[in-house]
Amino acid sequence: MRVAGGGGGRGGWWRRGEGQRADAKAARDAAQEAFYELDSTQREVQLAVETVRAVEDEQTARRTVADYQQIAARVDEVTVGYLAALDAHDLEAEELESSAAARARQGLEQAQRQLQAARSELSGFLTRLQPLVDRAEAQLMKVTPAVEQAKRALLGATTALESVRAAGMRADDLAARLAELAPELTRLNEGAGRHGVPDTLRRAEDVQRRAEAVRTAAEQLPERAREIDRRVGSLRTRIQALETRSEAVEPALSELRRRFSLACWQDLQHVPAQIPEAVRTARGKLAEAVRARDEQRWPDATAAIGTVRALLDTAEGSVSAVTDRLRQLNDVEHSPQQEIDRARFALRDAQRLAMSGRQTPDPRHAAPLDAAVARLDRAVAQLEEAGRHPDYWHFLTELAAVREKAAEVVAMIRGSH
Repeated sequence: MRVAGGGGGRGGWWRRGEGQRADAKAARDAAQEAFYELDSTQREVQLAVETVRAVEDEQTARRTVADYQQIAARVDEVTVGYLAALDAHDLEAEELESSAAARARQGLEQAQRQLQAARSELSGFLTRLQPLVDRAEAQLMKVTPAVEQAKRALLGATTALESVRAAGMRADDLAARLAELAPELTRLNEGAGRHGVPDTLRRAEDVQRRAEAVRTAAEQLPERAREIDRRVGSLRTRIQALETRSEAVEPALSELRRRFSLACWQDLQHVPAQIPEAVRTARGKLAEAVRARDEQRWPDATAAIGTVRALLDTAEGSVSAVTDRLRQLNDVEHSPQQEIDRARFALRDAQRLAMSGRQTPDPRHAAPLDAAVARLDRAVAQLEEAGRHPDYWHFLTELAAVREKAAEVVAMIRGSH
C-alpha cells in the first residue's frame, strides 16, 4: 500500500479547505448584500409610515404604525440572526477548518434567506401602504405653498396697516385682529412635523383668510372715512333743506283748517311740533357720527348716520304729507269727477279682463269687483250729500282703495294664466 507523501496530498486537502472558505465568503457577501437591501427597504418603509402618520387621521395612523411595528420586530429577529451567523466563524483565520467553513456557509445562507424573506414582507407592506402614501404626499406637497401664502398674507396685512397708521389712522381694532395671528404664525413655523399636516393646512388657510380680511379692511379705511364724510355733508344739507321746507307746513296746515273739515287734516296736527324735534335730534345724532368718525369708531359712526337718515325720512315724509294733502284736496275740490273717472276706469279695465274669453266671470274675480263698484258708488253719494263741508279726504281714500282693489284683481287674473 502506498502512503501519500510529499506535498501532493497536503496540497489536495488545502485546496478543498480553501474552496470551503471561498464558498463561505461568497455566502457572507450575499448575506451582507441582502442585509443592505433589507436596511434600505426598511428605511423606505419607515419614511412611508412617518408620512402617513403625519397626514392621516389618528385611527389610520395608529393602525399603520402598529402593523409596521410587528414587521419591524421580525426584521430585528432576522438581523440578530444574521449578525450571529456573521460572528460565528472568522473566515479570515488561517486555521479555519473545512467543516467550520461549511457550517459558516450554511448559517450565512440561511441568514440570507431570512433577510430576503423579511425584505419581501416589508416590500409587500409598502405596496399595500402606497395608496395612503400617495395621498399623504399629495397633502404634504400643499403644506409649503399654503404656509408661504399665509405668510405673504400676513405681510400684506402688516404693510397695509402700517400705511393707514402713517396716514394718521389708529386702526386699533385691525391691529388687535392682526396681533391675534402671531401665535398661529409661531405654530406654522414649528411645522407640520409637530402639528400634523391637516392641522397645518387648516391653520395656514385660516391665517391667510383672516390676514387678507385685515388687509382689505385696512386698505378700505381711507375710502370708508371719505364716504362717512360725504354722508355727513349730505345729511347736513338735508337738515337745512328740511328746515326750509318746514316753513311751508304751518301756512299749509292753516289753510287746511280754514277751508276743509276736521276729518281732512286732524291726523296732521302733530307735524308742526314734530319737525323741530326731529331736526334737533338729527343734529345731535349727526354730531355723534362726527365724533365717532374722528375717533375712528366706524360702526358707531355708521349707526348714527343711519339713525339721522331715518329721522329725516320720517320728518320729510311728514312735511310732504301736509303739502301733498293740501294739493290733493284742492284738486278734488276743484274737480271731484276726475278722481271718480280714474276709479271707474280702473274698475272697467279689471272687469273687461275678467270677462276676456268667458261668458260669465269667475266668482273669485266678480265678487271683489262688485264690492269695489258698490264702494265707489257709496263714496260718490256721501260726497254729494255732504253739503258745504264734505270729507274730501275720506272720499280720496275710498277711491284709492277702489283702485287698489281693481289692481289686485288684475294681478290675480294675470297670475292664474
